[in-house]
Amino acid sequence: MSDRREDPPPGTSLGSWKGLVPIGVAAAAALVIGAGVDVVRSHQRAAKKESEAKTSAEAAQTPARYVVGITESGAALVVRDTQTGDDVGLPVAAPPDRRFHRVAPARDGSYVVASYAGRDVAFQRFFLDEDGRPKSLEDIAKAGISGTGASTKWSELAVSSNGDRFAYVTYKGMRARVEVVSFQDGARKVWTTKSPGRIGSLSWSGATLSFVWSPVRAVGGEVKETKHEVRTLDTDGAGGDLRVSKALMPLPEGGTAAVFYGKGIAVGIMKNSQLSVQAYTLEGQPGEVVWQQNVKGDLTDLDATPMGNGFLATAGDLYPQGTHPVPGEDLTDAAW
Repeated sequence: MSDRREDPPPGTSLGSWKGLVPIGVAAAAALVIGAGVDVVRSHQRAAKKESEAKTSAEAAQTPARYVVGITESGAALVVRDTQTGDDVGLPVAAPPDRRFHRVAPARDGSYVVASYAGRDVAFQRFFLDEDGRPKSLEDIAKAGISGTGASTKWSELAVSSNGDRFAYVTYKGMRARVEVVSFQDGARKVWTTKSPGRIGSLSWSGATLSFVWSPVRAVGGEVKETKHEVRTLDTDGAGGDLRVSKALMPLPEGGTAAVFYGKGIAVGIMKNSQLSVQAYTLEGQPGEVVWQQNVKGDLTDLDATPMGNGFLATAGDLYPQGTHPVPGEDLTDAAW
């Protein structure tokens, strides 16, 4: 801005009405136009926020279109359309000399995949494109688990609610080891147990990791699960013995899988080839039945979607809540 002053042209001095009227009208018009522009922009901003909020709300309510599964041999990842049951794109081969083992969904739309070779477990992040076709498979640095336990048929994988870490279960014989690992820097905490038992139904609510604890014993050369109990573990606490976890409730008759969601527990109960997902309070009191589904086989897994808007049940085939069953007998694990 300059301090230089210039004489106004004739008839436009501050003492002249001839100059004041046009300037006043122009100023008023400018104010009106400016106010109008501000109102329009305000409406545009409000409409944009409303649209974004609506889109976000719709996304939260809309189930995912695709499931990602691991073939029974562990040799490949496949993507299947929940509307048609068809494979999408080509299978993705496991890294050389490794086998895929477990897959879990993340809140950002990607999937975390565990692969193993001997006692070495590595983790990859799997991305789909907008049409559901496999896009990329990327190693997760510093996240590996090595030499501490084996990845077995009882192993479990779950990504935390905010996506910053994951939990994985390995075994030494029939003794479980729960490892919680940070995606960012690989920092980890470990909880172990000396008691033989299976840990299933891993799920997160904030920093709380829940699981179904099933003590086991050998009977006539077979391993038998004696009961099923929902327990929670505060992962912000120190690692150590799994005895620091807290018992919430025993599963009711017919229940083998459960999902903890902070204010309650959703339990998968089987009876006469029908799956019922029933809500329970943290005190173990039954509530409403939130979903019923006729299924092909025994319930082996029950997972909630990362957005909390549905469940995926594995019972022979795959059963995403609110959409069509998906062929799954050729898969060892799947995520929606």
